[in-house]
Amino acid sequence: MDENGAGAGASDPEDATDPLADEDLYRVLGPDGSPLPDATVPDLSDEQFRAIYRDLVVTRRFDERAVSLQRQGRIGTYAPCAGQEGSAVGSTHALADDDLISYQYREHGAVVVRDLLGEYLPYWMGHESGTEAIADGNVFPLNIGIAAHLPHAVGAAWAFDYQEEDRVVAAHFGGGATSEGDFHEAMNFAGVFDTPTLFCCHNNGWAISIPESRQTASDTFAQKAAAYGFEGVRVDGMDPLASYAVTREAAERARGAEESDGDGSDGDDPRPVLIEFVEYRFGAHTTADDPTAYRDPDDVDPWRALDPLDRMEAFLRETGRIDDEGVAAVHEEADDVVADAIDVAESIEAEPSDMFDHAYAELPPEIRRQRDELLAAVEEHGEDAFLREE
Repeated sequence: MDENGAGAGASDPEDATDPLADEDLYRVLGPDGSPLPDATVPDLSDEQFRAIYRDLVVTRRFDERAVSLQRQGRIGTYAPCAGQEGSAVGSTHALADDDLISYQYREHGAVVVRDLLGEYLPYWMGHESGTEAIADGNVFPLNIGIAAHLPHAVGAAWAFDYQEEDRVVAAHFGGGATSEGDFHEAMNFAGVFDTPTLFCCHNNGWAISIPESRQTASDTFAQKAAAYGFEGVRVDGMDPLASYAVTREAAERARGAEESDGDGSDGDDPRPVLIEFVEYRFGAHTTADDPTAYRDPDDVDPWRALDPLDRMEAFLRETGRIDDEGVAAVHEEADDVVADAIDVAESIEAEPSDMFDHAYAELPPEIRRQRDELLAAVEEHGEDAFLREE
Protein backbone atom coordinates (compact mmCIF):
# COMPACT_ATOMS: atom_id res chain seq x y z
CA MET A 1 0.00 0.00 0.00
CA ASP A 2 1.47 3.38 -0.91
CA GLU A 3 1.05 6.61 1.02
CA ASN A 4 -2.08 7.52 -0.93
CA GLY A 5 -3.79 4.27 -0.05
CA ALA A 6 -3.44 2.73 -3.50
CA GLY A 7 -2.10 -0.76 -3.56
CA ALA A 8 -2.51 -4.31 -4.70
CA GLY A 9 -5.12 -5.08 -7.24
CA ALA A 10 -6.01 -2.06 -9.35
CA SER A 11 -8.80 -3.13 -11.71
CA ASP A 12 -8.85 -2.73 -15.44
CA PRO A 13 -10.16 0.82 -16.08
CA GLU A 14 -11.91 -0.51 -19.17
CA ASP A 15 -14.13 -2.73 -16.98
CA ALA A 16 -17.50 -0.97 -17.26
CA THR A 17 -19.15 -3.46 -14.88
CA ASP A 18 -16.97 -2.34 -11.99
CA PRO A 19 -18.03 0.98 -10.37
CA LEU A 20 -14.63 1.25 -8.66
CA ALA A 21 -12.53 0.44 -11.72
CA ASP A 22 -11.25 4.01 -12.04
CA GLU A 23 -10.69 4.57 -8.33
CA ASP A 24 -7.25 4.68 -6.75
CA LEU A 25 -7.74 2.36 -3.78
CA TYR A 26 -6.58 -0.89 -2.22
CA ARG A 27 -8.21 -4.10 -3.46
CA VAL A 28 -7.63 -7.82 -3.21
CA LEU A 29 -10.64 -9.34 -4.98
CA GLY A 30 -12.02 -8.41 -8.36
CA PRO A 31 -15.78 -8.17 -8.92
CA ASP A 32 -15.88 -11.90 -9.74
CA GLY A 33 -14.19 -12.84 -6.47
CA SER A 34 -10.87 -13.81 -8.05
CA PRO A 35 -7.73 -12.28 -6.54
CA LEU A 36 -6.48 -9.49 -8.78
CA PRO A 37 -3.18 -10.18 -10.61
CA ASP A 38 -0.94 -8.11 -8.32
CA ALA A 39 -2.97 -8.63 -5.15
CA THR A 40 -1.63 -10.06 -1.91
CA VAL A 41 -4.21 -12.34 -0.32
CA PRO A 42 -4.09 -12.10 3.50
CA ASP A 43 -2.25 -14.96 5.17
CA LEU A 44 -5.20 -16.58 6.92
CA SER A 45 -6.14 -20.16 7.66
CA ASP A 46 -8.98 -21.87 5.82
CA GLU A 47 -11.04 -21.62 9.01
CA GLN A 48 -10.47 -17.87 9.19
CA PHE A 49 -11.49 -17.35 5.57
CA ARG A 50 -14.65 -19.37 6.16
CA ALA A 51 -15.35 -17.47 9.39
CA ILE A 52 -15.31 -14.18 7.47
CA TYR A 53 -17.78 -15.62 4.96
CA ARG A 54 -19.98 -16.99 7.74
CA ASP A 55 -20.14 -13.60 9.44
CA LEU A 56 -20.99 -11.88 6.16
CA VAL A 57 -23.91 -14.26 5.63
CA VAL A 58 -25.15 -13.91 9.22
CA THR A 59 -24.98 -10.12 8.93
CA ARG A 60 -26.96 -10.11 5.67
CA ARG A 61 -29.57 -12.46 7.13
CA PHE A 62 -29.87 -10.34 10.26
CA ASP A 63 -30.28 -7.26 8.09
CA GLU A 64 -33.09 -8.86 6.09
CA ARG A 65 -34.91 -10.03 9.20
CA ALA A 66 -34.45 -6.70 10.99
CA VAL A 67 -36.02 -4.76 8.12
CA SER A 68 -38.90 -7.25 8.11
CA LEU A 69 -39.33 -6.93 11.88
CA GLN A 70 -39.47 -3.15 11.59
CA ARG A 71 -42.14 -3.35 8.90
CA GLN A 72 -44.14 -5.59 11.24
CA GLY A 73 -43.82 -3.10 14.09
CA ARG A 74 -41.71 -5.48 16.17
CA ILE A 75 -38.64 -3.21 16.33
CA GLY A 76 -38.09 0.50 15.91
CA THR A 77 -36.41 2.47 13.14
CA TYR A 78 -33.46 0.47 11.83
CA ALA A 79 -30.40 1.30 9.69
CA PRO A 80 -29.92 -1.37 6.98
CA CYS A 81 -26.38 -2.37 6.04
CA ALA A 82 -26.80 -4.47 2.87
CA GLY A 83 -23.80 -3.81 0.62
CA GLN A 84 -21.60 -2.61 3.48
CA GLU A 85 -21.05 -5.89 5.30
CA GLY A 86 -17.56 -6.36 3.86
CA SER A 87 -16.02 -3.37 5.62
CA ALA A 88 -17.54 -4.03 9.04
CA VAL A 89 -16.86 -7.78 9.04
CA GLY A 90 -13.42 -7.60 7.41
CA SER A 91 -12.17 -4.78 9.64
CA THR A 92 -13.40 -6.42 12.85
CA HIS A 93 -11.68 -9.70 12.01
CA ALA A 94 -8.44 -7.71 11.71
CA LEU A 95 -8.67 -6.47 15.32
CA ALA A 96 -7.75 -8.16 18.58
CA ASP A 97 -10.63 -9.24 20.79
CA ASP A 98 -9.88 -6.57 23.38
CA ASP A 99 -9.57 -3.76 20.85
CA LEU A 100 -12.44 -1.33 21.26
CA ILE A 101 -14.96 -0.65 18.50
CA SER A 102 -16.75 2.70 18.61
CA TYR A 103 -19.93 2.00 16.70
CA GLN A 104 -21.98 4.46 14.66
CA TYR A 105 -25.23 2.66 13.78
CA ARG A 106 -24.81 0.64 10.56
CA GLU A 107 -21.82 -1.60 11.30
CA HIS A 108 -23.89 -4.58 12.44
CA GLY A 109 -21.21 -6.92 11.10
CA ALA A 110 -18.91 -5.85 13.92
CA VAL A 111 -21.45 -7.07 16.47
CA VAL A 112 -21.85 -10.34 14.56
CA VAL A 113 -18.09 -10.96 14.55
CA ARG A 114 -17.97 -10.33 18.30
CA ASP A 115 -20.80 -12.91 18.72
CA LEU A 116 -23.13 -10.43 20.40
CA LEU A 117 -26.18 -10.57 18.15
CA GLY A 118 -28.60 -11.99 20.71
CA GLU A 119 -27.55 -9.44 23.30
CA TYR A 120 -27.60 -6.60 20.76
CA LEU A 121 -31.02 -6.94 19.09
CA PRO A 122 -32.97 -5.80 22.18
CA TYR A 123 -31.54 -2.31 21.63
CA TRP A 124 -33.60 -1.98 18.44
CA MET A 125 -36.65 -3.08 20.44
CA GLY A 126 -36.20 -0.23 22.89
CA HIS A 127 -34.20 -1.98 25.60
CA GLU A 128 -30.98 -0.24 26.67
CA SER A 129 -29.74 -3.61 27.90
CA GLY A 130 -28.74 -4.17 24.27
CA THR A 131 -26.11 -1.45 24.31
CA GLU A 132 -24.97 -2.44 27.77
CA ALA A 133 -24.37 -5.99 26.55
CA ILE A 134 -22.27 -5.05 23.54
CA ALA A 135 -20.14 -2.81 25.77
CA ASP A 136 -19.17 -5.97 27.62
CA GLY A 137 -17.82 -7.21 24.27
CA ASN A 138 -15.66 -4.10 23.76
CA VAL A 139 -18.15 -2.38 21.46
CA PHE A 140 -19.12 1.15 22.51
CA PRO A 141 -22.91 1.64 22.51
CA LEU A 142 -24.53 2.95 19.33
CA ASN A 143 -24.21 6.64 18.61
CA ILE A 144 -27.07 8.31 16.74
CA GLY A 145 -25.61 11.82 17.12
CA ILE A 146 -23.43 12.19 14.04
CA ALA A 147 -19.69 12.24 14.91
CA ALA A 148 -20.44 12.90 18.60
CA HIS A 149 -18.72 9.64 19.56
CA LEU A 150 -15.40 10.45 17.89
CA PRO A 151 -13.85 12.60 20.65
CA HIS A 152 -14.83 9.90 23.16
CA ALA A 153 -13.23 7.21 20.99
CA VAL A 154 -10.01 9.22 20.80
CA GLY A 155 -10.14 9.75 24.54
CA ALA A 156 -10.41 6.00 25.10
CA ALA A 157 -7.48 5.40 22.76
CA TRP A 158 -5.43 8.02 24.59
CA ALA A 159 -6.24 6.29 27.88
CA PHE A 160 -5.06 2.95 26.49
CA ASP A 161 -1.79 4.55 25.43
CA TYR A 162 -1.35 6.37 28.74
CA GLN A 163 -1.93 3.14 30.68
CA GLU A 164 0.38 1.25 28.32
CA GLU A 165 -2.36 -1.14 27.23
CA ASP A 166 -1.80 -2.79 23.86
CA ARG A 167 -5.23 -1.81 22.53
CA VAL A 168 -6.52 0.31 19.68
CA VAL A 169 -9.88 1.93 19.03
CA ALA A 170 -11.66 1.54 15.68
CA ALA A 171 -14.16 4.40 15.39
CA HIS A 172 -16.77 3.98 12.64
CA PHE A 173 -18.65 6.85 11.00
CA GLY A 174 -20.12 7.91 7.67
CA GLY A 175 -18.95 10.51 5.19
CA GLY A 176 -21.48 12.98 6.54
CA ALA A 177 -19.73 12.95 9.90
CA THR A 178 -16.69 14.64 8.34
CA SER A 179 -18.75 17.84 8.13
CA GLU A 180 -19.15 17.94 11.91
CA GLY A 181 -16.80 19.78 14.24
CA ASP A 182 -16.42 16.70 16.44
CA PHE A 183 -14.71 14.91 13.55
CA HIS A 184 -12.07 17.61 13.13
CA GLU A 185 -11.50 18.01 16.86
CA ALA A 186 -11.02 14.26 17.25
CA MET A 187 -8.68 14.04 14.26
CA ASN A 188 -6.60 16.96 15.50
CA PHE A 189 -6.29 15.56 19.02
CA ALA A 190 -5.37 12.11 17.70
CA GLY A 191 -2.69 13.57 15.44
CA VAL A 192 -1.16 15.77 18.11
CA PHE A 193 -1.14 13.14 20.85
CA ASP A 194 -0.48 10.07 18.68
CA THR A 195 -3.49 8.17 19.97
CA PRO A 196 -3.90 4.57 18.73
CA THR A 197 -7.08 5.35 16.80
CA LEU A 198 -8.42 3.99 13.53
CA PHE A 199 -10.87 6.45 11.98
CA CYS A 200 -13.10 4.20 9.85
CA CYS A 201 -14.97 6.43 7.40
CA HIS A 202 -17.71 4.62 5.47
CA ASN A 203 -18.14 6.44 2.18
CA ASN A 204 -21.30 4.90 0.74
CA GLY A 205 -21.87 7.83 -1.60
CA TRP A 206 -24.52 9.49 0.53
CA ALA A 207 -25.15 11.26 3.83
CA ILE A 208 -28.82 10.29 3.95
CA SER A 209 -29.94 12.14 0.80
CA ILE A 210 -26.91 14.40 0.35
CA PRO A 211 -24.42 13.09 -2.23
CA GLU A 212 -20.70 12.94 -1.55
CA SER A 213 -20.11 15.83 -3.95
CA ARG A 214 -22.15 18.14 -1.71
CA GLN A 215 -20.46 16.88 1.45
CA THR A 216 -16.86 17.76 0.64
CA ALA A 217 -14.79 19.55 -1.99
CA SER A 218 -11.84 17.26 -1.27
CA ASP A 219 -11.07 14.62 -3.87
CA THR A 220 -11.30 11.95 -1.16
CA PHE A 221 -12.19 11.70 2.51
CA ALA A 222 -8.92 9.89 3.17
CA GLN A 223 -6.82 12.90 2.21
CA LYS A 224 -8.31 14.88 5.11
CA ALA A 225 -5.89 13.00 7.37
CA ALA A 226 -2.94 14.93 5.90
CA ALA A 227 -4.12 18.13 7.58
CA TYR A 228 -3.76 16.42 10.95
CA GLY A 229 -0.36 14.87 10.35
CA PHE A 230 -1.14 11.22 9.78
CA GLU A 231 -1.94 8.77 7.00
CA GLY A 232 -5.19 8.34 5.14
CA VAL A 233 -5.85 5.26 3.01
CA ARG A 234 -8.65 4.24 0.66
CA VAL A 235 -9.93 0.71 0.31
CA ASP A 236 -12.67 -1.12 -1.54
CA GLY A 237 -15.07 -1.51 1.39
CA MET A 238 -17.09 -4.13 -0.49
CA ASP A 239 -14.01 -6.36 -0.59
CA PRO A 240 -13.84 -8.16 2.80
CA LEU A 241 -10.23 -9.26 2.31
CA ALA A 242 -9.01 -5.80 1.32
CA SER A 243 -10.87 -4.35 4.31
CA TYR A 244 -9.17 -6.91 6.52
CA ALA A 245 -5.69 -6.25 5.12
CA VAL A 246 -5.86 -2.45 5.35
CA THR A 247 -7.30 -2.52 8.86
CA ARG A 248 -4.70 -5.04 10.00
CA GLU A 249 -1.85 -2.85 8.76
CA ALA A 250 -3.44 0.29 10.21
CA ALA A 251 -3.89 -1.41 13.59
CA GLU A 252 -0.21 -2.37 13.63
CA ARG A 253 0.73 1.23 12.90
CA ALA A 254 -1.62 2.45 15.62
CA ARG A 255 0.05 0.08 18.08
CA GLY A 256 3.47 1.41 17.07
CA ALA A 257 4.43 -1.96 15.59
CA GLU A 258 5.83 -0.59 12.33
CA GLU A 259 9.47 0.34 11.95
CA SER A 260 10.60 3.88 11.26
CA ASP A 261 10.00 4.85 7.63
CA GLY A 262 13.15 6.95 7.40
CA ASP A 263 11.50 10.32 8.04
CA GLY A 264 13.01 10.66 11.49
CA SER A 265 9.92 9.40 13.30
CA ASP A 266 10.09 6.78 16.00
CA GLY A 267 8.64 3.56 14.66
CA ASP A 268 7.59 2.56 18.20
CA ASP A 269 5.21 5.50 18.56
CA PRO A 270 1.54 4.72 17.86
CA ARG A 271 0.06 6.69 14.99
CA PRO A 272 -3.61 7.11 14.09
CA VAL A 273 -4.85 6.21 10.61
CA LEU A 274 -7.91 7.32 8.64
CA ILE A 275 -9.39 4.51 6.52
CA GLU A 276 -11.91 5.45 3.85
CA PHE A 277 -14.03 2.41 2.98
CA VAL A 278 -15.52 3.12 -0.45
CA GLU A 279 -18.78 1.20 -0.77
CA TYR A 280 -22.49 1.56 -1.48
CA ARG A 281 -25.61 0.90 0.54
CA PHE A 282 -28.10 -1.09 -1.50
CA GLY A 283 -31.13 0.02 0.48
CA ALA A 284 -32.41 2.97 2.46
CA HIS A 285 -30.49 5.08 4.95
CA THR A 286 -32.95 3.85 7.59
CA THR A 287 -36.36 2.24 7.48
CA ALA A 288 -37.77 5.77 7.78
CA ASP A 289 -36.07 6.79 4.50
CA ASP A 290 -37.22 6.53 0.88
CA PRO A 291 -34.06 6.45 -1.28
CA THR A 292 -36.07 6.67 -4.51
CA ALA A 293 -36.74 10.31 -3.60
CA TYR A 294 -33.11 11.27 -4.19
CA ARG A 295 -31.43 8.55 -6.27
CA ASP A 296 -32.33 6.56 -9.36
CA PRO A 297 -32.83 2.87 -8.49
CA ASP A 298 -30.89 2.03 -11.66
CA ASP A 299 -27.82 3.66 -10.08
CA VAL A 300 -27.70 0.86 -7.50
CA ASP A 301 -27.50 -2.00 -10.01
CA PRO A 302 -23.81 -1.60 -11.00
CA TRP A 303 -22.81 -1.77 -7.34
CA ARG A 304 -24.51 -5.13 -6.91
CA ALA A 305 -21.71 -6.57 -9.04
CA LEU A 306 -19.45 -5.88 -6.03
CA ASP A 307 -21.68 -7.60 -3.48
CA PRO A 308 -19.28 -8.63 -0.68
CA LEU A 309 -21.07 -11.93 -0.03
CA ASP A 310 -20.92 -13.01 -3.67
CA ARG A 311 -17.25 -12.07 -4.00
CA MET A 312 -16.22 -13.88 -0.82
CA GLU A 313 -18.19 -16.99 -1.73
CA ALA A 314 -16.68 -17.03 -5.22
CA PHE A 315 -13.18 -16.70 -3.73
CA LEU A 316 -13.79 -19.63 -1.37
CA ARG A 317 -15.18 -21.79 -4.16
CA GLU A 318 -12.38 -20.95 -6.55
CA THR A 319 -9.72 -21.80 -3.96
CA GLY A 320 -11.43 -25.04 -2.92
CA ARG A 321 -12.30 -23.84 0.56
CA ILE A 322 -16.07 -24.33 0.25
CA ASP A 323 -18.58 -26.20 -1.90
CA ASP A 324 -22.36 -26.31 -2.36
CA GLU A 325 -22.81 -28.29 0.83
CA GLY A 326 -20.63 -25.87 2.79
CA VAL A 327 -22.50 -22.83 1.47
CA ALA A 328 -25.84 -24.39 2.36
CA ALA A 329 -24.59 -25.17 5.86
CA VAL A 330 -23.48 -21.57 6.39
CA HIS A 331 -26.86 -20.22 5.29
CA GLU A 332 -28.68 -22.70 7.51
CA GLU A 333 -26.51 -21.66 10.46
CA ALA A 334 -27.21 -18.00 9.71
CA ASP A 335 -30.95 -18.64 9.76
CA ASP A 336 -30.65 -20.38 13.13
CA VAL A 337 -28.39 -17.73 14.68
CA VAL A 338 -30.70 -14.89 13.69
CA ALA A 339 -33.86 -16.78 14.68
CA ASP A 340 -32.37 -17.54 18.10
CA ALA A 341 -31.40 -13.88 18.55
CA ILE A 342 -34.96 -12.78 17.76
CA ASP A 343 -36.42 -15.31 20.22
CA VAL A 344 -34.09 -14.08 22.97
CA ALA A 345 -34.83 -10.42 22.26
CA GLU A 346 -38.59 -10.88 22.19
CA SER A 347 -38.55 -12.80 25.46
CA ILE A 348 -37.44 -9.68 27.35
CA GLU A 349 -40.20 -8.13 29.41
CA ALA A 350 -39.99 -4.36 29.70
CA GLU A 351 -40.01 -2.66 33.07
CA PRO A 352 -41.69 0.76 32.62
CA SER A 353 -39.55 2.47 35.25
CA ASP A 354 -36.35 1.54 33.39
CA MET A 355 -36.78 4.37 30.90
CA PHE A 356 -36.21 6.88 33.68
CA ASP A 357 -33.04 5.27 35.00
CA HIS A 358 -29.49 6.43 34.23
CA ALA A 359 -30.45 9.62 32.36
CA TYR A 360 -29.85 11.76 35.44
CA ALA A 361 -27.99 11.23 38.70
CA GLU A 362 -31.06 12.77 40.34
CA LEU A 363 -34.31 13.09 38.42
CA PRO A 364 -35.50 16.67 37.83
CA PRO A 365 -38.91 17.41 39.35
CA GLU A 366 -40.77 17.36 36.01
CA ILE A 367 -39.29 14.01 34.96
CA ARG A 368 -39.95 12.58 38.41
CA ARG A 369 -43.58 13.70 38.10
CA GLN A 370 -43.92 11.94 34.73
CA ARG A 371 -42.41 8.76 36.14
CA ASP A 372 -44.73 8.76 39.14
CA GLU A 373 -47.81 9.36 36.97
CA LEU A 374 -46.88 6.52 34.63
CA LEU A 375 -46.23 4.04 37.43
CA ALA A 376 -49.46 5.06 39.16
CA ALA A 377 -51.41 4.47 35.93
CA VAL A 378 -49.82 1.03 35.48
CA GLU A 379 -50.69 0.18 39.07
CA GLU A 380 -54.29 1.31 38.58
CA HIS A 381 -55.02 -0.22 35.19
CA GLY A 382 -52.58 -3.12 35.05
CA GLU A 383 -49.72 -3.70 32.62
CA ASP A 384 -51.98 -5.40 30.06
CA ALA A 385 -53.72 -2.10 29.41
CA PHE A 386 -50.46 -0.68 28.09
CA LEU A 387 -49.48 -3.57 25.84
CA ARG A 388 -50.08 -3.62 22.09
CA GLU A 389 -52.51 -6.27 20.94
CA GLU A 390 -50.80 -8.90 18.77
